[in-house]
Amino acid sequence: MSPVPRLILAALLALALPACQSAFFGFVNRHSDRPAATVTYDAGHDLSLDVYRPAAPVSDAPVVLFFYGGAWRHGTRAQYRFVGSRLARHGIVAIVADYRTYPAAGFPDFVGDAARAARWTRDHAGAYGGDPRRLFVAGHSAGAQIAALLGTDARHLAAVGMAPRDLAGVIGLAGPYDFAIGPRLAPVFGPPAQWPEAMALRFVDGDEPPFLLVHGDDDRTVDVGNSRRLDAALRGRGEASTLLILPGANHFAPAAAFYDPARAPAVLPTVLDFVSSTGRADTGRGRDPRRDVPDTRTK
Repeated sequence: MSPVPRLILAALLALALPACQSAFFGFVNRHSDRPAATVTYDAGHDLSLDVYRPAAPVSDAPVVLFFYGGAWRHGTRAQYRFVGSRLARHGIVAIVADYRTYPAAGFPDFVGDAARAARWTRDHAGAYGGDPRRLFVAGHSAGAQIAALLGTDARHLAAVGMAPRDLAGVIGLAGPYDFAIGPRLAPVFGPPAQWPEAMALRFVDGDEPPFLLVHGDDDRTVDVGNSRRLDAALRGRGEASTLLILPGANHFAPAAAFYDPARAPAVLPTVLDFVSSTGRADTGRGRDPRRDVPDTRTK
C-alpha cells in the first residue's frame, strides 16, 4: 500500500482524535484555496460560513451549500476547504457552513442551524455572483442526513420561511437516511419518541427537489442501503433521483473525490452534471427536472 492510502486509512480509523483530525485535514487541504469571505450567519449561536467564489467573475452561478460530516459530534467548516475550493474551480459559488454539534446541541437543533444557513445563502448568494434559484444543499455522512432532511421534512425550512422546492436540489454523499439509533447515538438524537423524525426516508411525500445520492458499496460506517432506499422512495413518488453507487468504495470515498478526483473518478463529473443540468427551483416547476437529470444508477 502506498503512503497516501495508508495515511487516509489511519486517519479514518482514528478520526475522532483531534491530533489525527488535524493531520488528516491538513493533508487533504494542502492544495485548497482559502475562502473569499467568512460571514457570521447566526450570531446568537456564533455560527459562521465560508464562501468560495470562482476565480473569474460570475453572475447567476449555481450555489452549493455544504454540510460536513463527523457523526454529529465533530467537524468544522475549515476542515472542508477542499470541497468549497474544488466546486469554486468549476464555476460554482460554494458555501461551507458550521452547525452546532453534540453536546453543544443535539437533534433537531443542528438541522435548524442548517435551515438558517440555507436562508442566509438564499438571501445573500447574489452578492457573491450566485443565483438563489439555483441553490443546492449538500453534505457528507452526518451532513448528508442534515441536507436530506431539509429536502424532505418541510418543517425545517418552513421555520425560516422556505420550502423544500425552494432548493434546486439535494446532494447526499454517503448519508444515513433510514438508520438505527443505538446507545452511542441516543444522546445525540434525544428521546426515542423523536428518533423517527431524524429519518429523511420517512418524509418523502412528493414535494421534494431533485436528489443526487452517492454511496460506496463497501461503506462499513453507513450502509449503502440508506441511499438505495431513499432513491427508491423518491422515484416511487415520481420525484427526480439519481443514484451513483461506487463499487468497492468506503465511507470517505465520495468526499475524497473533491480533494483528489482520481480516487473516485465518477463522483465529481456526476455532481457537476447534476448541478449544471438541474433546473432552477420554482414552485411551478415549469422545467421538469426528471428530463434533465441523467440516470447514472449502478446496481
